[in-house]
Amino acid sequence: MPPDTSTRPADQPVVTIYTDGACLGNPGAGGWGAVLMSGPHEKDLYGGEPATTNNRMELMAAIQALEALKRPSVVDLHTDSSYVRNGIMSWVAKWKSNGWKTAAKAAVKNEDLWRRLEAAAARHEVRWHWVKGHAGDAGNERADGLAGQGAREARDAAVGSA
Repeated sequence: MPPDTSTRPADQPVVTIYTDGACLGNPGAGGWGAVLMSGPHEKDLYGGEPATTNNRMELMAAIQALEALKRPSVVDLHTDSSYVRNGIMSWVAKWKSNGWKTAAKAAVKNEDLWRRLEAAAARHEVRWHWVKGHAGDAGNERADGLAGQGAREARDAAVGSA
């Protein structure tokens, strides 16, 4: 369903984003992918790191996608990561009020990326959607392929430099 555009400025873009993260081993070489679509325009983004976790790559996909937007936008962001969706929609506020500690008083994992995601999302009107991974959703499958490409390239670059 398209976002309600009745209250947004006429020149504010509406962007649909699909994101995914991947890891070859967890931890291991990882990649992230994002598909951005607005009207007739589409853009694929991906990258990777030689030593990371799947959760970090899921976060990085959303961060990179939102940071790539040139101006404030209405965004429908689709992720197959309940970690990302639940984190940004409910956990972050609790963590911040607890000084970036969990309810068990432990340090929040990936705090650096949660802070960066929160800042990136603040520029936009983001609606967070969960989509089942590997279930035939074309946008999710495309983002998954990009994340896999990023992970393979990160692994191959690490092997080549060793």
